[in-house]
Amino acid sequence: MRGTALRRGDRGPRVAAVRTQLHAAGVSAPAAEGGEGVFDEVLERAVREFQQRRGLRADGVIGPETGRALDAARWRLGDRILRYVPGHLVVGDDVIGLQERLLELGVFVGRVDGVLGPETEHALRELQRASGIAVDGTCGPATLRVLSQLSRTVGGGDAAALRAAEAVRRAGSSLAGRVVVVDPGHGGPDPGAVAGGLVEADVVLDLAQRLEGRLAASGVTAVLTRGAEQGPDALARVRLAEEVGAELFLSLHCDTAAPLADAASPGGGGHGVATSYWGQEGTGVRSPVGARLADLLQRELVARTGMTDLRTHPRGFDVLRLTRVPAVRVDIGYLSDPLDAARLADPAFRDTCAEGMLAAVQRLYLPSEDDPPTGTLRLGDIVARSQR
Repeated sequence: MRGTALRRGDRGPRVAAVRTQLHAAGVSAPAAEGGEGVFDEVLERAVREFQQRRGLRADGVIGPETGRALDAARWRLGDRILRYVPGHLVVGDDVIGLQERLLELGVFVGRVDGVLGPETEHALRELQRASGIAVDGTCGPATLRVLSQLSRTVGGGDAAALRAAEAVRRAGSSLAGRVVVVDPGHGGPDPGAVAGGLVEADVVLDLAQRLEGRLAASGVTAVLTRGAEQGPDALARVRLAEEVGAELFLSLHCDTAAPLADAASPGGGGHGVATSYWGQEGTGVRSPVGARLADLLQRELVARTGMTDLRTHPRGFDVLRLTRVPAVRVDIGYLSDPLDAARLADPAFRDTCAEGMLAAVQRLYLPSEDDPPTGTLRLGDIVARSQR
């Protein structure tokens, strides 16, 4: 979906194309006779339903992120030939289907994310080699036949989650030498939410800088995705994480309550703390380490600030889905709520949040026997551990 955003009231062939894509994704958006190209109330409700299903902000607007999600949702495994193209990665629900099948067969060790990268190509080659068919790393008719004929070989739990947990364990408990990308949302021409005398882009940049300082004191190379004047898009933020060799990606927000969102979703409750990681509700597709980090961040922030617990959620935001390392979005309050806004205006509160996020990052790498109670780990403890 290219061009400017589409919203209620717009007209034209692009609107008609949205109806077709929604139908392919299993969302009904019937139009009045002759009204296929009109973005009406029915279509807006259908877009919100699709966004909620995909873990996106349910605003009823077709922006770049929702457009990419619509395009991905129209593909089913077998609809097209799949191959790895460096610099132009294939994305779609058919890739998710392929990755899930390769994971079941025990040849895929990556994350199920719908992006056909080198790990998926390697798994295809392994399958082809083991099956005696041409080894080209492409999922075409011959490979699809093999996939349909073979039965599941991996059992006994979530193999990807077990591998991810083992990789974290082997990485050791010290933060020294690690690379963490801290992503203050919005920026540049996009101020984000503006309410309570605060601008979201400014607040989260200040939070990011406070966290950056604490990470640096702990021996971490902390990389911010933007400064005060920049506003990179989601894909640029993802590319930066890849370029610097990030091990974790934290995206910070303090949005306004999302309209018509479920009360249990980020923003739906109107106030409090919510964290999100890459995943699809009800499918089991998720980032296991991202989910663990989101849980730690959620518990640390709630314990230290006393803010309302809006829980952790699987979500489909581009910075979560496309980042190749564990990524979490943290919604630290909502500027549309007067109490949250008052807290976020307080520098001491921001310091508390930054230390809570640092503690969560450290706890991700601690073995269970060394993991302290939530809310008790301090900066001095983490710095001392990094210097051992």
